[in-house]
Amino acid sequence: MLADASVVAKRNLIKIKRVPDLLVFTTLSPIMFVLLFAYVFGGAIDPTGGGAGYREFLMAGIFAQTVIFGATNTGAGLADDVKKGIIERFRSLPMTPSAVLTGRTLSDVVNNLIVLVVMSLTGLLVGWRIHTSVAEALAGFALLLVFAYAFSWVMAFVGLLVPSPEVVNNASFVVIFPVTFLANTFVPLNSLPGPLRVFAEWNPVSAVTAAARTLFGNDAAIPVTASASDAWPLQHPVLYVLIWSVVIVAVFAPLASRQYRRAASR
Repeated sequence: MLADASVVAKRNLIKIKRVPDLLVFTTLSPIMFVLLFAYVFGGAIDPTGGGAGYREFLMAGIFAQTVIFGATNTGAGLADDVKKGIIERFRSLPMTPSAVLTGRTLSDVVNNLIVLVVMSLTGLLVGWRIHTSVAEALAGFALLLVFAYAFSWVMAFVGLLVPSPEVVNNASFVVIFPVTFLANTFVPLNSLPGPLRVFAEWNPVSAVTAAARTLFGNDAAIPVTASASDAWPLQHPVLYVLIWSVVIVAVFAPLASRQYRRAASR
């Protein structure tokens, strides 16, 4: 199965090479977010005046939002394969059916890794810095990729369920956009009203962001965030993210596999 999955992953990566616009526009969007929030909105959001402190606070949130949005590539790619009949070709080949989904999700991890590298360089240019060890920094990036990989299984299920890539993009935007903003991604939690703050505290996106800030040494970039919440997920963000990742894969990998069999038999 792993050999088949690696072949499918290679096929998807070759597609990026042959259609570089996919990677270009995927990386341009987070770069624009970094620049807009750092220089346009930073002064209004950051009580210190939008300086380097807010930019360090910002980057983990931008990382989390970007890799989650990057998971939509999985759904859009599978929806496109179904629409063009490529899934039927895969079905005719002597390969494990689950390899198609595994290869698709793994290739998108590579895509997210490239985007994180580009974003990190952009962050360094606007004043973001890592204040921890290399091992801790790599753990922060790895945690972001683990959660993105788990979320890509959600999008794989959606991509096989809906009729076209356009529907995947529109549907995912409606869900992902509020989830990534109702969190500690761009503003401290204590700036949110009561019900929204409770939601944000238990939102796994907040845990991903908080864990990344800690592992990058940016968790005290803005003083008011130092004791922002006593909620269990934000006191144990790494564990909370790993639990969510395992649960998401355990639930949506079988659902996506079943939906793949249905899509391939249509």
